Amino acid sequence: MSKPIYLDYNATTPHDPEVIEAMRPFFEEEFGNPSSSHYYGTRPKQAVIAGREQIAALINCRPQEIIFTSGGTESNNFAIKGCAQSFDQKGNHIITSQIEHPAVLEVCNFLKTKGFEITCLPVDEFGQVGVSDVAAAIKKETILISIMHANNEVGTVQPIEEIGRLAKENDIVVHTDAAQSVGKITVDVQRLGVDLLSIAGHKAYAPKGVGALYIRRGLEPAKFMHGAGQEMAVRAGTENVLEIVGLGAACEIAGRDLEKNMQHMKAMRDRLYEALKINCDPVKLNGHPQKRLPNTLSISFLELEANRILDAIGSEVAASAGAACHSDTVQISEVLTAMKVPLEWAKGTLRLTTGRMTTAADIDKAVRVIGAAVKKLKTGG
Repeated sequence: MSKPIYLDYNATTPHDPEVIEAMRPFFEEEFGNPSSSHYYGTRPKQAVIAGREQIAALINCRPQEIIFTSGGTESNNFAIKGCAQSFDQKGNHIITSQIEHPAVLEVCNFLKTKGFEITCLPVDEFGQVGVSDVAAAIKKETILISIMHANNEVGTVQPIEEIGRLAKENDIVVHTDAAQSVGKITVDVQRLGVDLLSIAGHKAYAPKGVGALYIRRGLEPAKFMHGAGQEMAVRAGTENVLEIVGLGAACEIAGRDLEKNMQHMKAMRDRLYEALKINCDPVKLNGHPQKRLPNTLSISFLELEANRILDAIGSEVAASAGAACHSDTVQISEVLTAMKVPLEWAKGTLRLTTGRMTTAADIDKAVRVIGAAVKKLKTGG
């Protein structure tokens, strides 16, 4: 039996074949510790340096401003907890939004127990934070603003440039979780005006278990890991050379092919949306119609249940739900709740995300499968 069509690229991505090839020598031969001064440490050390340079080139920063981590969750923890600890003498107020990933919101909830005040800003109907709301939330105790670059569920891109300028005017540090945007849209830390930016390898065709955190030169969040002094002495531990090589290669590929990949993912996403509109009318698009990741389609089917749709299509199409419906309860995602999507729409929400490997044939088959499932469920099948 053939595998289901994969339309869940925001959850994770396959490894790019070029990434696998770049990593191969570090599977097979180059096992040395990059901190070793002898022969076996030479190539691993060079590989770590190269990986840092490849990531820096993609997001337009200095290589020395890149710290390797185990992934997006660690990067977010490092950024937020590190700033909270370093700047607690200045203030105890942090601004974030209601639609952040749990790797941000749970960190903020933890910091509440340590005496920090957290402001979670609302979003509009498109899932976008208002710059005016950020401005109104700032107070003299504000030390950090953490707003994601693009939302993982609906794809809405946030006004980070404007937030960055506002923060600079008020001498406030800005962090953005760019796990979903790196490799899909332009991510330039100079243009965005951020001080910290989180990257997750497995969202960008690199392995799971590796990520990076950009820390602007001169900023000193508290050490995340104490030990022998690797990673500019702020994140100790022998570097994950194999996966750093993979992340570096993935970032180089992302920069090289960005425009081509953006156009392809958008074409596949729009082909999917236009066909579903015809085959499954009525449907509702969630997220900003223009300011949205090129690969992300959050779509709702009126008065249906997302888990029942997924059950019906699961053997042929892999996707994610925006709601979980049980016998007597409906659990709507926090993002859709924050956007105030009506229950009759929200409970039937699917997230369908395209990628570099998605083909027109994949999309056409997915439309047939989803369309048939929706029609069957509507008629009580």
